Amino acid sequence: MSETPIAPLPKPLQRRPKAYSDESFLKSSDGRTLRILAEYLEPQTRFRKEKVRDTVVFFGSARIHEDGSLVKYYDASRELAKRITQWSDALPEDGRRFVICSGGGPGIMEAANRGAADAGGKSIGLNISLPFEQYPNPYITEELNFEFHYFFMRKLWFAYLAKALVVFPGGFGTLDELFELLTLVQTHKLRKEMVIVIYGEEYWREVLNLEAMAKHGMISPDDLSLFQWASDVDTAFAQVTEGLTRLYLQEKKQEAELVAEDGLAALEEDPAAPQLPAVTETDTKEG
Repeated sequence: MSETPIAPLPKPLQRRPKAYSDESFLKSSDGRTLRILAEYLEPQTRFRKEKVRDTVVFFGSARIHEDGSLVKYYDASRELAKRITQWSDALPEDGRRFVICSGGGPGIMEAANRGAADAGGKSIGLNISLPFEQYPNPYITEELNFEFHYFFMRKLWFAYLAKALVVFPGGFGTLDELFELLTLVQTHKLRKEMVIVIYGEEYWREVLNLEAMAKHGMISPDDLSLFQWASDVDTAFAQVTEGLTRLYLQEKKQEAELVAEDGLAALEEDPAAPQLPAVTETDTKEG
């Protein structure tokens, strides 16, 4: 009688990676929610670590270069960012106030970050992964250099911290950013007041006819007061600093900051919306 063969023991299974370190899952369609959440939480952690309280956002074309035909706008962006940085760094405030923030790429964005660097200050670059044009410029502060995949998460961070906006000449992307912020202010989806300066009146009045929109009833005549025009650095600097001083550094400061301080309530309708807790060093450790 033959003996029954003994089945070989199964090979021990290798440990699977934990879900949060499984790159194939994180990059899948099922992991999209986690990727979106990461583009909110990771910037929030770094902004808090760097004590960035609010920003002055510069929008404008990536195609305006230092040696191009529209160099005057590059130079103006650089000089304005430098002067705003010098002004904000001299404020007797805790944390970094009114930090220059750009889209992180070349052109007007580079000029803004470069101006802040000229003043010895820090600046933010909210870069977006694109197949052309967009790459981080070398003047962004390393700790505040961000790379986004989702346009809407990048736009949230533009709006989330901004107390002022300066819009230089640009194309489709600049128009998109300008009109989105104007719409949020117009509809009171931003429950904070914002200084909006459209720089380069000669260019913009050729490209846009906002008065015609009011004339035809597409916007209210009062909506034309949501922004100011500027065509020189002195005017733009005065508009930005006087507006920020009036709204956030004088008597209205405490009231305004209760509305627009840290937290998503600055972008929500519900004044009682819960605030995310502050991130501490202990919270960032694994586990």
